[in-house]
Amino acid sequence: MKTNPTHRVVVTGMGAITPLGNSVPAFWDGMLAGRSGVRLATRYDIADFPYVIAAEVRDFEPREYMDAKAARRMARFAQFAVAAAGEALRDSGLDLERLDRSRVAVDIGTSLGGTANVEEQIQAFVAKGRKRVDAFYLPTFIYNMAACQVAIAYGLHGPTTAPVLACATGTYAIGEAARAVHRGDALVAICGGTDAGVTALNAMAFGVIGAIAPPGDDPSAAVRPFDARRQGTAGGEACGVLVIEQLEHAQARGARIYAELAGFGATEDAFHLTAPAPGGEYAALAISRAIEDAELRPEDVDHVSAHGTGTPLNDAAETAAIKRALGGHAYSVTVSGIKSMIGHTAGAAGALAVIGCVKSVETGMVPPTINYAQRDPECDLDYVPNVARQQDVRVAIANAFGFGGQNAVVLVRRFEG
Repeated sequence: MKTNPTHRVVVTGMGAITPLGNSVPAFWDGMLAGRSGVRLATRYDIADFPYVIAAEVRDFEPREYMDAKAARRMARFAQFAVAAAGEALRDSGLDLERLDRSRVAVDIGTSLGGTANVEEQIQAFVAKGRKRVDAFYLPTFIYNMAACQVAIAYGLHGPTTAPVLACATGTYAIGEAARAVHRGDALVAICGGTDAGVTALNAMAFGVIGAIAPPGDDPSAAVRPFDARRQGTAGGEACGVLVIEQLEHAQARGARIYAELAGFGATEDAFHLTAPAPGGEYAALAISRAIEDAELRPEDVDHVSAHGTGTPLNDAAETAAIKRALGGHAYSVTVSGIKSMIGHTAGAAGALAVIGCVKSVETGMVPPTINYAQRDPECDLDYVPNVARQQDVRVAIANAFGFGGQNAVVLVRRFEG
């Protein structure tokens, strides 16, 4: 996204369904207060089960966002997307009746999709002697259905896509949507990530590779990004959605502009199925490319919303990547590990990080990394320990690094006309 004044991309609306609350204000206020959404899991039976913590969405009633018939035909991850997209559209003030809906793109990705539905249907299929399956099984669980259900719900006819990049999904979806708006494929895009994969099978799958933290005496303190005591993360569920549009389109309708999406970078480690490349070389390259795409310098970055999973290898590699990309300036930026509060929400994680960056630019506040108490020599940056901080943030970056070595970084900057 080079700074072409006819194709600059701005954020005009946001929506969120999260373990801290089911709106952007609830999500943001919860983070600034340092609240944890990590608790004992309730979406599966934890009796005699080794992995018992999760960051679940609470008090989500689909019929508050859609009619009962539509809700029955959606998996939970798609319900989240329709709900968050509705909030984002209302927040943007867009009048869809006056808009060419073929110029509105939808780019909402997922990492785990409807895996919860797959588990349920397999059990039912076997129990029924392999003679029957729910008629809506296929169009419920497949990964493009969150994006498609949003398009159907709001009558949108522009290009609709659903990237799958594991934990980097939401960030990549926003970056690619911004590129589509920048080059004129769409005037407006609804973009982000969603996931609802809190199941026993998924918990076991992440647990056996050492990614899930033990609950300890207090599950809310289990996830400790960048802390020397860190032992893993907690599986989570959430959705984050942005409305973005071409600057001149937003200005012509008198829209409130939160921030500018000014840069995007993506790379591939090509190293390992789950582990990051040591030293963070290609994660650093994604950061550098996002900065270059915005025609900025490393010294212009004020804040980083970190991937920060709370696993030993990932946090050390990300710290190395930030230092490699920003040089000595890395010690002057704030780095927030928001997964300490919301767990690892998979395909939604990067989208929520971008929303956090937009809010930091808007409000001059950066969220804390909670549960931080013991410094790790390998993780020696300013992680905003435990308490939110007031800070002038002109430029913020959101990092996301996924299984398979997929790296995506979005750069947000203050809109200055």
